[in-house]
Amino acid sequence: MDKSCYTCRRRRIECEMSEPPCKKCKKAGLECFQERPLRWVVGATFRGKKKAASAKHASGAATKLSRGSPTGEGRYPRNLTNSDPTASSHAMEYGEDIPCENRGGSLDHFVLTVPVNPDDPFASSLDAVSKYYLYYYSKCVCKLFVMYDSKRNPLRNLIPAALSNPVLLTSIVALSARHMANGGQSFYELGTSTLPTLTDADHDALWFKYKAIRNISHALNNEKSHTNDTVVASAFLLIFLDLLESGSDKWNIHLEGVKKLITQSQPSMGSQADTGPSLGDTVQGIRDFIVRQMYLIDTLGATYTRPQLLSHMTSLPQPATPLQMTLDRSYLGCPEFLLDALRSFSICRDMLAGLDPLNEDSLNSDMENISIVLDLTRSFDCQAWASGLPQLHRHSTHDMDMLSALAEAYKAGALIYGRRVLDALVGDTTPLNDLVCGLIATIEALRCDEALFKCILWPMFVAGLESQQQDQRDFVISCLEKFWFETKCINVVNAANILRRFWKIGDSQQTLSSQWIFNIGQLGRDWLLI
Repeated sequence: MDKSCYTCRRRRIECEMSEPPCKKCKKAGLECFQERPLRWVVGATFRGKKKAASAKHASGAATKLSRGSPTGEGRYPRNLTNSDPTASSHAMEYGEDIPCENRGGSLDHFVLTVPVNPDDPFASSLDAVSKYYLYYYSKCVCKLFVMYDSKRNPLRNLIPAALSNPVLLTSIVALSARHMANGGQSFYELGTSTLPTLTDADHDALWFKYKAIRNISHALNNEKSHTNDTVVASAFLLIFLDLLESGSDKWNIHLEGVKKLITQSQPSMGSQADTGPSLGDTVQGIRDFIVRQMYLIDTLGATYTRPQLLSHMTSLPQPATPLQMTLDRSYLGCPEFLLDALRSFSICRDMLAGLDPLNEDSLNSDMENISIVLDLTRSFDCQAWASGLPQLHRHSTHDMDMLSALAEAYKAGALIYGRRVLDALVGDTTPLNDLVCGLIATIEALRCDEALFKCILWPMFVAGLESQQQDQRDFVISCLEKFWFETKCINVVNAANILRRFWKIGDSQQTLSSQWIFNIGQLGRDWLLI
């Protein structure tokens, strides 16, 4: 092509447009627009005249709002001084555009419409930084942790409560700041042993994380508010924050903490009028979403950690509806049956890893139970599961096939994991090359579906652990790179590093393939790879 793309023109750089996407946009992780994209706006948006200001004055204004300032807010993002607090409240609704392709980069070219209703009495007290990160959260972060984004996104429904609750607000701002900071980093640079240079965006993300943890800590020490739905939701968001940061540090601590909070709040879930702001009319939907995702995170997280690291979720309230909810209210879309099967496999693995040796009767009983669950897993009908899901909108045959492929990926991963547990029981190693090849083929089919591809890190990692051929390993690493490009979650970078170390150890030492179910949690830390 003989002209620059719109994205490069907007960034004021020379374009290398050979074919869309151009090389500059692809390298920077930006969406390559050939022409200026249309933006549909509901209601009027008013902007004041831009005041002339020197670089010196701009720097001074930023300093006043930097860390340690009387306002207590983080470093002021550039060009937010011109944000209009009277902007339309519709700007935060699903479907409105924000240039997420610039995440982590300069904000110099942003034209920011503050997504806050001016009639909201709490909105007027928000500083411009919080308003911006609420907007960024709505447009760029919420869609990462659900299968299909929509107006009913449970994470986006937290925003009204955040306007009046500083605990929830700081958790959202911390999550947004970290995602934006990650956007300026490279998959392969993060994979090196050298420590990355912390940018201003990294410092901001760390500062907001500190504020979020401090606010949650204060709320937990307050008897009137420690069981609030907003506190539970705030702590729950820290699990997602850990996925963005590493996927290995504190996610299990946050998980156990949220379990306890949910259990303690059960008796008072009927009314919270005396305990501070709640989540309003959406409270039951938010509770159900959190409980579902806690079960999913607890189940998948246990497979890559040291045995018996996580407590059992026996005391949590059951969701009002089945786990496989509508597609716009589900995180990863793993069928409930397969989660139950994986939980059975993990419990058996934990028993094998226990200090007390199992007697012959216990071993025989465990082998029989695992064999039964494996047979049931093999007979699980992924096509029927996909067809029975409540539909978000009219799906074509291709869409249904993709949903079925999503279930097939988790089914293959569960079969591999369960087979390795059975191998550990009988002291054998079963060749699983056909199953691994099928899983890799399913992952390849899902690469073209952005919404579903971001849901399959767990089975992708299983495929990597079982890959014996170099072309399979190269394929898995390329998929992890694409996953990073789509999500900017650093846990996927660590997943690639773990696999490289695992392959190096496996190629140099003669170890049983089944042993990874025990020692994967020993390769550095306990990992949440979802």
